Amino acid sequence: MTRRRRQTGRGELRDAPPSFRRRLLLGIWLLVGTGLIVRAVQIQVVQGAHWSAQADQQHRTSSEVAAGRGAILDRTGVPLALSHETFRVAVAPHELLDRREAAGILSSALEIPIGQARAVTADSRRWVQISGRYPPAVRKALGRVRGIYVERQVERFYPHGPVARGLLGAVVDQVGMGGIEEEFEGRLHGTPGAETLARDSDGRPIPGETWMVRAPRTGGSVVLTLDVGLQEIAQEELERAVEENDALGGDLLVTDPRTGEILAMVSIRDGITNLLGVLNTPYEPGSTLKPFTVATLLREGRADLADSVETENGSWVVHGRQITDVTAVGTVTLARALQVSSNVGISKAASVLTEDEQFEGLRDFGFGVATGVGLPGEAEGTLRRPASWSLQSPASLAIGYEIAVTPLQLAMAYGALANGGMLMEPRLVKEVRDDDDRVVERFEPRAVRRVVSKEIAREISQALVQAVEVGTGTRARLASFAVAGKSGTSRAYGQDGYAVGDYFASFIGFFPADDPQLVVYVKLERPRGKEYYGGATAAPVTRATLEAILAARNPPLDRGALAAIARAQRTTSIGSLAEGDPETRGAAASLFASTRTAIEPEVTTTSIRIDGAGEGAAESSEQASMHARVTVPELRNLTPRAAARRLHLMGLYVEWDAGDLVSGSVPSAGTSLVPGEAVRLLTTSRSVRRTASGGTSSGDGPVEGTAGGRGG
Repeated sequence: MTRRRRQTGRGELRDAPPSFRRRLLLGIWLLVGTGLIVRAVQIQVVQGAHWSAQADQQHRTSSEVAAGRGAILDRTGVPLALSHETFRVAVAPHELLDRREAAGILSSALEIPIGQARAVTADSRRWVQISGRYPPAVRKALGRVRGIYVERQVERFYPHGPVARGLLGAVVDQVGMGGIEEEFEGRLHGTPGAETLARDSDGRPIPGETWMVRAPRTGGSVVLTLDVGLQEIAQEELERAVEENDALGGDLLVTDPRTGEILAMVSIRDGITNLLGVLNTPYEPGSTLKPFTVATLLREGRADLADSVETENGSWVVHGRQITDVTAVGTVTLARALQVSSNVGISKAASVLTEDEQFEGLRDFGFGVATGVGLPGEAEGTLRRPASWSLQSPASLAIGYEIAVTPLQLAMAYGALANGGMLMEPRLVKEVRDDDDRVVERFEPRAVRRVVSKEIAREISQALVQAVEVGTGTRARLASFAVAGKSGTSRAYGQDGYAVGDYFASFIGFFPADDPQLVVYVKLERPRGKEYYGGATAAPVTRATLEAILAARNPPLDRGALAAIARAQRTTSIGSLAEGDPETRGAAASLFASTRTAIEPEVTTTSIRIDGAGEGAAESSEQASMHARVTVPELRNLTPRAAARRLHLMGLYVEWDAGDLVSGSVPSAGTSLVPGEAVRLLTTSRSVRRTASGGTSSGDGPVEGTAGGRGG
């Protein structure tokens, strides 16, 4: 650029100064340059971290990592509900770099035929989902292959299948629905984690580029009072009883009267076993309510078990309503009226109670109020206050009508008679643990109130023992232990009133009667077989359930206490026999009596009805000799439980080692024994392999050592 020159007065030439416009342009350039430098420093230095994160964000995406739910365990730690990590695999064929190589990797990792893998990778669709769930190892094998996507899922599964499913509930979209899953959702639900995945310029995930930002945290676990072995027994026995009696359904409940713990709980309706009828389906119990009428009479000082009751030749009209017994028993003691389940006798005896006394007696035993078991949907039942009673109500309530109870309420009430008069709150959960297996909440046994004195409870229990020995519940009798209990048969109420020919058959008892450890409740709904009375249909189920529990390897029983009771009974019986006491000889004989199907002769049953229903049976006594020998049967290829049950029915004790099938016995089949002697079962596993130590083990792990079950 040439600068203009100007001539001075002296004729000299000098440079002309820059124009204003040039100075302005120069200033602008300086400002722009300075601004760019400042902005560059701001972006690169001051805001560098921010913009770097923004760039990374465009190539990354975050996703939630599902957390596993906590486990639900039985009382011994056996898992009933677990969560496990599985993976689903999908292929985007158009993203594969080498389809043949990808097919080989898929075939090897998923263990599928190479032809199937090639079909998937050659598919013309944009996305192909491969069926099945796969273990975590698949993610490692396939996670870096472009075009193959592995999705993590946390699934809930129940190792014992349908066992206790109604009680456990279910999980839908990671949320507990029903049962324990719903009630303890806050404890079981884990805390989700988070992970970051790298994406390419097209927004597609880059295989293998995943970072865990926050690990998921598994939920806490819940330990139940349930015993999975007893639960399986209860479910098996109830299913068999429903089928054999052509019933529409039924309930079976096993509890510990000392603590209120629920050990097994099963309900079946129309072939479905995942219901909670023991909690949410009240019904009129009929004769099984009679012991509480008698207990109230004794508590209020209105009667004594030795008092005489005139049964009016089996028919009594009260305020225009006729209450009948099928067989007239004449004048009997109150204890005998309870044993033979006389409708007339019990309702007449109860007539001396005031309405308030009768109401308070039933309410104190827990009827008409929720038990507090802590499960959704529990019913309170129905016990109306005296102000809404009719003149016929006291007589009806005395024998189990005009009242609706749940099986759980009834079991808790019988538990009060069994434990010496204390009503316990039912307990289904023992404790809650956090994800580090530390106990964070423990549920201790809780007594609600004392209902009757220990003496009254003992007197009622003795009467119920006689109800099983010589009354309406003889088919619940065990060979080696006394059982206390009561049968009941009540009419089923339909839309148009009581349905003709429809009944609820029930039996509830506690075992052993001398020092009860279990309460067993059985109800069959509308049995259609040859017999429908509770003593004929439900009582045998109680006996079969107790026999199976005694035959189980590790039932929740105090076997030391049972052995002491059995020894005491045998010693008393043998000593009395030596003295020639005819009455004691009969008792000793009944101690080892078998079931009706084995050596018990046919029985004759009489019934007591209210409006054509109700129950009271007097069954004939069987003749059996304590010294009658029995022969050890052939037991090979039976399960230990089935074999033990068969031997128990013969009055023999049983012990065995771990194993799936019986391979023999000591003494061997054909050996003659006296009832009360022991048989040892020799067992083997269905799938056996030899271990280094010379022992045997199944495919799931080593077989336990010798810890055979024993019972009588």
